[in-house]
Amino acid sequence: METIAELLEIAQQRAQAMGLPYKGALLPIEAYRILQEHTQAQLVDVRSYAELDWVGRIPGAAEIELRSYPGMQPNPAFLDQLAGQADKSLPVLFICRSGARSSQAAAMANEIGFTDCYNILEGFEGDKDEQGHRGTASGWKAAGLPWVQS
Repeated sequence: METIAELLEIAQQRAQAMGLPYKGALLPIEAYRILQEHTQAQLVDVRSYAELDWVGRIPGAAEIELRSYPGMQPNPAFLDQLAGQADKSLPVLFICRSGARSSQAAAMANEIGFTDCYNILEGFEGDKDEQGHRGTASGWKAAGLPWVQS
């Protein structure tokens, strides 16, 4: 089993290979291990409040909408809210539904001085399965990681 330092190095190499503008990209199980063992790592869930209410929440995550339902309009206060809730000098792991918005959030945070940003690939629900449903094929839920129904 990899150490936390090795997991972070793998995430950093993955981000470089993907051409990402932030420090690293983690699989859900890797992110969970880091959150469990690196006591200063911070988890920021950027899904809309509707998604959090209807789909489920990750206990202990800071919840800061990147886009708001309905219409998925950008949250103009996102960066201010992030700066008020997260420490720029510590690792920040971002998650959304599938990994796209959290990648955008990590890039935005990196631009304002958050130097240790990681995106959680696959997100909370992951890709759609053969029946067109999320939450079973990949992602945080499919990996059996902790979450609660609202």
